[in-house]
Amino acid sequence: MAEEELSVSVSRPGLPEEIPENARPLHIAMFNIPADGHVNPNLALCAELVKRGHRVSFSIDEGHAEAVRATGAEPVLYKTTFPDAGRGERFPITDVIAMSSLFLREAVAVLPQQLAAFEDDRPDLVLYDYAALSAQILAKRWGVPAVRLSPTRVSSNTYERDLAPFYASVADDPAWLAYREEFQHFLDEGGMDLTIEEFLYVGRADHYVVTIPRAFQADADELGDAYTFVGPVVRGQEVHRAPWQPPADGRPVLLIAFGSIAPEVPEVQRVFFECAEAFAEGPWHVVMSIGRHLDPADFGPLPPHLELIPEAPQLQVLAEAAVFITHAGMGSTLEAIQYGVPMVAVPMGFDQMENARVIDGLGIGVRTPFEGITGEELREAVERVSADPEVARRLAELRAEILAEGGARAAADAIEGVPRHARA
Repeated sequence: MAEEELSVSVSRPGLPEEIPENARPLHIAMFNIPADGHVNPNLALCAELVKRGHRVSFSIDEGHAEAVRATGAEPVLYKTTFPDAGRGERFPITDVIAMSSLFLREAVAVLPQQLAAFEDDRPDLVLYDYAALSAQILAKRWGVPAVRLSPTRVSSNTYERDLAPFYASVADDPAWLAYREEFQHFLDEGGMDLTIEEFLYVGRADHYVVTIPRAFQADADELGDAYTFVGPVVRGQEVHRAPWQPPADGRPVLLIAFGSIAPEVPEVQRVFFECAEAFAEGPWHVVMSIGRHLDPADFGPLPPHLELIPEAPQLQVLAEAAVFITHAGMGSTLEAIQYGVPMVAVPMGFDQMENARVIDGLGIGVRTPFEGITGEELREAVERVSADPEVARRLAELRAEILAEGGARAAADAIEGVPRHARA
């Protein structure tokens, strides 16, 4: 690209005749999936981009529209195919093939909706969560640069080797083969000219912004300049409008929360009942996020220091909490670090297994297996981690490190640096 092409000609009263391209406001289209763990890490980033004068159009479902509007971004709504808890539908989180197919069906369904919504309002830049499978097709079709956002570890150069055992286990599964065929058809129809693995684990973005600490990515130094690690981009407590007050009796607060999907699973619900029994006596004020498929009345009479909430305001509670029992989802993990809260990690699948290993390895909590876990074992782990001064020290060190990585400001800087260099 010639140097003179890096500026655009304008004619507005009171403005200079030439404005550098990287200084002009952009229309940025943000693509995501309707899941809290994917949307939440991008809310503060959207707010930062709006603050800098950019117009952000956020493609998302109605259920997340209010949180998006609060950032100053404009929700561009689509109808999701994801399970609706209000209709008693559940995510098949114990079935990898079914979950993968669910994400693909969502992309197939929302792509034409997104094409129509942006037909007369094309963006200058596409931002997309790695799970928003339609976004790369849209960026290619529109001929605009794309930035891939990852709220968890990015795939390293060893992804083929790492996935080999799983691929071998499903090689002859008809459901897996059907999923693969449908996925490749989706890519071919979208003109991507990529294999499924290339599309999922590398993509064809102009830049990659990773919203986790570098300490959580073992091979961060090998990924090159196309990857910017900015640490957690944590939303503000104002996203939760439901009031919550810490206990007046001064009891230390214990938060038990396993994300927005896991509470639907009977095995997880068993753990809630175990915890209610294990913490019925003792010093802790327990805030337990039990989901919308259970009713506090299901637990019978409870002492006042056991507070059961369908969806606990996690950031408000973490700001007061002394310990956090968590499924070790990346969003929850980073929020706990941000607030300096020791963790008891109970991973159930996906990236949670590695997150729990890192939590244990960094000394900011302890890892316990989910299979067969009892309330008594969790109570013992809580007591152990809360009494260890070394855990508190390591949390303080890591919190200082991630604050230095820049968060939303660093992510916005990286994004603003893309348009003038991309598609050159």
